Amino acid sequence: MAPPQKEIVYNKLLPYGERLEAEAGRFLAQIKGNLARAVQLQELWPGGLFWTRKLSTYIRLYGRKFSKEDHVLFIKLLYELVTIPKLEISMMQGFARLLINLLKKKELLSRDDLELPWRPLHEMLERILYSKTEHLGLNWFPNSYRPGLSSPKTFVLNVLHRCSVESVLKTLVKSCRPYFPEDATAEMLDEWRPLMCPFDVTMQKAITYFELFLPTTLPPELHHKGFRLWFDEFIGLWVSVQNLPQWEGHLVNLFARLATDNIGYIDWDPYVPKIFTRILRSLNLPVGSNQVVVPRFLTNAYDVGHAVMWITAMMGGPSKLVQKHLSGLFNSIASFYHPSNNGRWLNKLMKLLQRLPSGVVRRLHRERYKKTTWLTPVPDSHKLTDQDVTDFVECIIQPVLLAMFSKTGSLEAAQALQNLALMRPELVIPPVLEKTYPALETLTEPHQLTATLSCVIGVARSLVSGGKWFPEGPTHMLPLLMRALPGVDPNDFSKCMITFQFIATFSTLVPLVDCSSVLQERDDLTEVERELCSATAEFEDFVLQFMDRCFGLIESSTLEQTREETETEKMTHLESLVELGLSSTFSTILTQCSKDIFKVALEKVFNFAISNIFETRVAGRMVADMCRAAVKCRPEESLKLFVPHCCSVITHLTVNDDVLRDEELDKELLWNLQLLSEITRVDGKKLLPYREQLGKILQRTLHLTCKQGYILSCNLLHHLLRSATLIYPTEYCSVPGGFDKPLSEYFPIKDWGKPGDLWNLDIQWHVPSDEEINFAFYLLDTFLQPELTRLEHYATGKLEMSRDDVQQCLAIVHNCLIGSGNVLPPLKGERVAHLVPSLVSLEETKLYTGVEYDLSRENYRETIARVTRKLLRYILDNSEDDTKSLFLIIKIISDVLQFQGSHKHEFDSRWKSFNLVKKSMENRLQGKKQHIRALLIDRVMLQHELRTLTMEGCEYKTSHQQMIRDLLCLSTSSYGQVRSKAQQAFFTALGTYNFCCRDIIPLVLEFLRPDRQDVTQQQFKGALYCLLGNHSGVCLANLHDWDCIAQTWPAIVSSGLSQAMSLEKPSIVRLFDDLAEKIHRQYETIGLDFAVPEKCIEIAVMLQRSEHPSSNFTALCSEEIQLGIQRQKEKNAEALRNYENLVNMLLDCVEQRNLPWKFEHISIGFLSLLLRDDRILPVRAIRFFVQCLNHDAIVVRKVAISAVAGILKQLKRTHKKVPICPYEISGNPKPSGYQAGDRLDNQWLHYDSRSLPKTKEAWESCCFVEKTHWGYYTWPQTMTIYAPVEQQPKLGRKRDELTEAEQIIYDHFSDPKFVEQLIKFLSLEDRKGKDKFNPRRFCLFKGLFRNFDDAFLPVLQPHLERLVSDSHESTQRCVAEIIAGLIRGSKHWTFEKVEKLWKLLCPLLRTALSNITVETYNDWGTCIATSCESRDPRKLHWLFELLLESPLSGEGGSFVDACRLYVLQGGLAQQEWRVPELLHRLLKYLEPKLTQVYKNVRERIGSVLTYIFMIDVSLPNTAATKSPRVHEFTTRILENLKPLMEADEEIQNHVMEENGVGEQDERTQGIKLLKTILKWLMASAGRSFSTAVTEQLQLLPLFFKIAPVENDNSYDELKRDAKMCLSLMSQGLLYPQQVPLVLQVLKQTARSNSWHARYTILTYLQTMVFYNLFIFLNNEEAVNDIRWLVIKLLEDEQLEVREMAATTLSGLLQCNFLTMDGPMQTHFEQLCKMRLPKKRKRDLGSAVDTIPSGDLVKRHAGVLGLSACILSSPYDVPTWMPQLLMDLSAHLNDPQPIEMTVKKTLSNFRRTHHDNWQEHKQQFTDDQLLVLTDLLVSPCYYA
Repeated sequence: MAPPQKEIVYNKLLPYGERLEAEAGRFLAQIKGNLARAVQLQELWPGGLFWTRKLSTYIRLYGRKFSKEDHVLFIKLLYELVTIPKLEISMMQGFARLLINLLKKKELLSRDDLELPWRPLHEMLERILYSKTEHLGLNWFPNSYRPGLSSPKTFVLNVLHRCSVESVLKTLVKSCRPYFPEDATAEMLDEWRPLMCPFDVTMQKAITYFELFLPTTLPPELHHKGFRLWFDEFIGLWVSVQNLPQWEGHLVNLFARLATDNIGYIDWDPYVPKIFTRILRSLNLPVGSNQVVVPRFLTNAYDVGHAVMWITAMMGGPSKLVQKHLSGLFNSIASFYHPSNNGRWLNKLMKLLQRLPSGVVRRLHRERYKKTTWLTPVPDSHKLTDQDVTDFVECIIQPVLLAMFSKTGSLEAAQALQNLALMRPELVIPPVLEKTYPALETLTEPHQLTATLSCVIGVARSLVSGGKWFPEGPTHMLPLLMRALPGVDPNDFSKCMITFQFIATFSTLVPLVDCSSVLQERDDLTEVERELCSATAEFEDFVLQFMDRCFGLIESSTLEQTREETETEKMTHLESLVELGLSSTFSTILTQCSKDIFKVALEKVFNFAISNIFETRVAGRMVADMCRAAVKCRPEESLKLFVPHCCSVITHLTVNDDVLRDEELDKELLWNLQLLSEITRVDGKKLLPYREQLGKILQRTLHLTCKQGYILSCNLLHHLLRSATLIYPTEYCSVPGGFDKPLSEYFPIKDWGKPGDLWNLDIQWHVPSDEEINFAFYLLDTFLQPELTRLEHYATGKLEMSRDDVQQCLAIVHNCLIGSGNVLPPLKGERVAHLVPSLVSLEETKLYTGVEYDLSRENYRETIARVTRKLLRYILDNSEDDTKSLFLIIKIISDVLQFQGSHKHEFDSRWKSFNLVKKSMENRLQGKKQHIRALLIDRVMLQHELRTLTMEGCEYKTSHQQMIRDLLCLSTSSYGQVRSKAQQAFFTALGTYNFCCRDIIPLVLEFLRPDRQDVTQQQFKGALYCLLGNHSGVCLANLHDWDCIAQTWPAIVSSGLSQAMSLEKPSIVRLFDDLAEKIHRQYETIGLDFAVPEKCIEIAVMLQRSEHPSSNFTALCSEEIQLGIQRQKEKNAEALRNYENLVNMLLDCVEQRNLPWKFEHISIGFLSLLLRDDRILPVRAIRFFVQCLNHDAIVVRKVAISAVAGILKQLKRTHKKVPICPYEISGNPKPSGYQAGDRLDNQWLHYDSRSLPKTKEAWESCCFVEKTHWGYYTWPQTMTIYAPVEQQPKLGRKRDELTEAEQIIYDHFSDPKFVEQLIKFLSLEDRKGKDKFNPRRFCLFKGLFRNFDDAFLPVLQPHLERLVSDSHESTQRCVAEIIAGLIRGSKHWTFEKVEKLWKLLCPLLRTALSNITVETYNDWGTCIATSCESRDPRKLHWLFELLLESPLSGEGGSFVDACRLYVLQGGLAQQEWRVPELLHRLLKYLEPKLTQVYKNVRERIGSVLTYIFMIDVSLPNTAATKSPRVHEFTTRILENLKPLMEADEEIQNHVMEENGVGEQDERTQGIKLLKTILKWLMASAGRSFSTAVTEQLQLLPLFFKIAPVENDNSYDELKRDAKMCLSLMSQGLLYPQQVPLVLQVLKQTARSNSWHARYTILTYLQTMVFYNLFIFLNNEEAVNDIRWLVIKLLEDEQLEVREMAATTLSGLLQCNFLTMDGPMQTHFEQLCKMRLPKKRKRDLGSAVDTIPSGDLVKRHAGVLGLSACILSSPYDVPTWMPQLLMDLSAHLNDPQPIEMTVKKTLSNFRRTHHDNWQEHKQQFTDDQLLVLTDLLVSPCYYA
């Protein structure tokens, strides 16, 4: 037999592990046979879906335990199923999830074993993610945004649901990617390259597809067919894009993946500076004081995860370039990690810290530890060396240590440290410990303590195991433990929890055994071992001290008086957390103790427990937990102490029978009962000796009257039963066999931090023996049987019982049930047949979970079920207000149905916590399941629980049916609380059993029937809640199946006529709203066609024939196959029938008389969900919706508009397309390489006024290409356009040529009255000031004119003329929507019709544009943009000529001019690169008008210019554009700005805002021009792809001159704009070749006379350098230039400039752009020594003193230089700092402004170093400290 692919190893360790091999074989054979059969019989549902679900269960239980052959067949079958085109979405998701699971471990199948095609996946994504019909409501996907339900609340929900389909599909593609054929890359490039038009949304789509689909794991010999085909092209594109468009992030993700999959095969070095610069920019860190943030930098920033992937993949290799840059990156951002800094960028920085180490660990694991697989290994030359790892750890450790204390990031820091410690413990752990010891001493800073402890927990395992790099690690453990003890502090909750976690973590890793005696016996120990041995003597002391601390904690929470008064039943949430922490920590410690230490501890805890009496709610629970922990670890010794003691106390206290009837019991009795009930949760075999005693106690106490008492006694019973009947491990020691061997043969220190060995776990299981089972049944017979009899008598009326007695009986029954659920066989009963017809068996498989049921005994589960049902009837009839009993009955019913030994929710939370612990303790570097033993045992136990939960399949039997009906009955009873509890149980049950919903729905709907008179409001509400479902489970109202929907939807609508319904009750109204909302949110289009393609069937046949295990099904005979095909046809027909019935039933409901409006709306909502793209709506519904267009309610009209637009889409006739060859049309041959942009072969697409199609012949011979992107980058393989008119469907049809559906629409829209009413409604305003151009109405009109060409124009024309001259915004909006619909709908009209249309439209548009107002210009802009979208410009030449007539006529004032430009811009922007001629004409027209006076026109012109030059991009292999070019334009502008450039004085804005008489001088003209240019530069900063730096640089000197220095908003527009422009330009990304040009301009400006300009250079420089850091660093000369520039400006004559230069220098030093080196220091020291001229006495009146002498300036420069150096390291003290501080202090008494500078510097130094002054002090000598203290303490005022 072929070996299994990869099974779950934990199965072998179960106590019944040997039986699973055969079971798995049987199960797999069954799955293979039935799945193959279902597919061959064409039965996707229920058969196919049922057995694929079983396959995923199989994988959950056994892993991938099947042969490679089966694995491949399963994958191929599911691949074929997933890609069936007509498949329902919900089924597709089910198949996809299983397929993802099968493909998850890609090392199991190589490319030779499996090949999957990529096209079917692409078609599926295209169909679902880019659906053409979804927005019209013809396709509902479970996450789509629903019209008509856009309240903010639902929007949030939609965002939550959005993820499902999209993420499943994307993950699916990711999983299939490695198996795409080798030619796939070339095919994908051919498919998507034509979409790469950077001005179009298709670019985003193309890049997204490339990122998802391109395979990057091809072996090296196939690289020429893989990434080599696209790498240069894409990286070129990425390097040249400067403005972060949306798709850039996707390119980065693609490169990151490429780098990771091909380490060592790509030379990244040339790109490294660019990569790091962009990653640094992407962190969006704030620089400088007043920086303008470009919003798209925030939204489109790179994903940190992918950036990290890219960096880690490039590390290593011969050149150490990446590491150098990484160190640079952390040096430049280190200060942002300091805890005093906070901002929204912090999350990204933290993520970077957390992800980088884990990325490097993952890579090391792959290179050094992972088994080699078929994936390309990393070549030796590029593996990470030890030196690489050390360098990495050293560069990142400083920021991590800073981040430990950050406000949000201690968790990320702890994870980072955990991974760093795996690589280099000796570099990481010592500094962490240095911070931890002081933190443990401090009392005042609790946050410091919690932060450091969580970090130490992260590195615990590396610390304890020591290893060769860090052998002294373990010696720190004991001191840490002892010092952590004070953290167990009742007053500080978070400190307490982290301390528990800390102690538990260390004790799990280390055996607590005193080995000090070994020192005498052995002399072969190492130094560290000797130290450890002597230290272990403290263990006992530690354990006892810990216990004392815990006792203190408990005593402080025993606030009896407050407890008594408030009478809270439960502990508060915090207390329960502390309880959990305490008990788990204590039990860990005792598990790890040696026998001697345990004995002392046991004594101590026993004495504490018996010498006090605790209240049972808080303190009592904690103490009992501690006792339980002790008993669990060593049951024999402990039970000897506890059981006899408790039993004797209880017996003694209950001797007197009066006690039994007391309402309030003695505290001591309660406490002992509690203690006894907790300590019996131990290994059942150890309890057997005490069974008599315990039985007697139960008999005395089970029937106490006091509730508290009998509940404790029930717990005792419950725990006894569980201990005796369950399977569980009995010890969790970190070494198998425990530590009780003599030290001479076993040396515990060797086991510190040792992982468990999976193959020698040696788990001690508790498997119930016969004796224990007998004991359990003895308890049941003694205690359960009598209770059941009493209840039965009560239910038949033979016996009177008080309510308290009934509750007591039920409590005993419930506890017995959950105690022994494991040994009670499941309910028997017939399967409920005929719920779903199927040709495949739908049987459940039984799993063995280690229990043989003893069928000779009474099955109490059946008895309990029988008695409870009787009792329930009795209580509902006689005492329905006994809600407490009903609560218990609900619990019993749900446990009878489901409980088999563990609860699902408990299992889930344990699984979660297991994963958390695993993460916090795992060794990701070595992998291979190196977990500690306790964790591995836990995992095996979870595997057993998983089996018990899956074991009792989901067959729906009659017994289940009865109990679910009982739950339904309770869910509709009179009391709200009972209803809601019962509903939760009801939903869980519905989710468990197959197909039971179909059985239950009719029963629920009974309550909603309008003709029933006996339904109460409570029942009605209960039934609605049952339909609604809870947030996670089934929603009965919306099962994806025609049978169910056809029942529920009409019932919901007609329930409006039920007498129990009242719209006065807000709760009922809210329920109906929620129901409608939920159905809308969750509905997805249900399939009508269930055919299975041939390909699936072939694979199914192969699957059926495959061996190991061979399915024992015979091949299907032809009759069966025929039957399958027959059934499938019937099913399709039935679905269709159901669909039409449902539509008709809903219409019947709406037409009922007296139906309240709310239900009419609900019904119309349901009908709108039933529109589909593969089936036209029935005629009756079409008529209904068309009439609804004129309904009174606006809600209904909105739904109808969407629906009719959808119906028109359904009725659209297909238009034929024909292929063309673009090269023939243009008469140019196909170019050899790729070249984007304006080429000879796409020239014919351009708009050319000389050859416009103005005649019928020209029109018909013209090749119209509608979509804008075709032909820009390259032509598609086959280019198609629409066929000539005579081959298209007929236009101008008469009424009798139309179908019935079309006639309905035709009749209504030809009726003037109907149209008039419709227009009236459409021109009403909905929400004042909020309305916008409505795309849905546009779709409606577009559809009308597309389907019926110009049939309705005569009726509409008068309305259009009337509306267009009315200037109200709502009428203008209405006419804009209709006109846009007209223009877009006329796509296929004949030339005559189009020409006639434009004759009508041109005058209308002229009128509209002259009447434009503030409210409407947006709508007209949208209208024209919508009209031009995806249309050939030559078809719209009338429109463009009209718009270009005279955009700036000045007639209607500046406002109309601005609006006309806006409208024009909307149209031209849609046309992108195809209208160069129009753009040239517009530019030529605008250029003389650039000196516009009005601000709004200037802003608009700026924006229009952006669009004019948008097409001029500097992307690689792109031809020079035919559209206007920035370069030529700027040259002309500079010519006109000359007078300003040359003038030297300040440029003031003294232009009045009216045009004075006569021509003003050129200077004023220049200023006006400059204002417009500024608007243009600001507008293009955020929009264009690349900035034309060379030209704009020449404008920089001018801006530097103008920009104001101070922050003052009162400045005029010119100055503000200049400042804004500089800020935006300084953030721009530079190409390396542009760096010298920029520096050239800066150096030139530094010589300028205006100090404003010199000041502004510095602020510009700060931002520019930081945002292009590595590009500058990569250019030695540039760094020197900048250094020279800053140092030169330090000596500027203007004080403000000098100070700014100092700030700049300090910033550059701080981000390590410049380094503080010898020459610089000497230079400053020299300057400081400049002699100052002597002061002469002179007359007070003379004003000579104002000009500072040159020497003073130089001296000040030196001081500023030193000050900058000091301020550049705000958080530490480098070695050169003390000396500089001394130098600086010498100048404290110099004249101003030097004295001021020195003071400021010192106070800043004090402020930033104050926190950690204790450490910083170490750097100074004593003399220096004396001087410093003098300086920093302010002088005395009274001296």
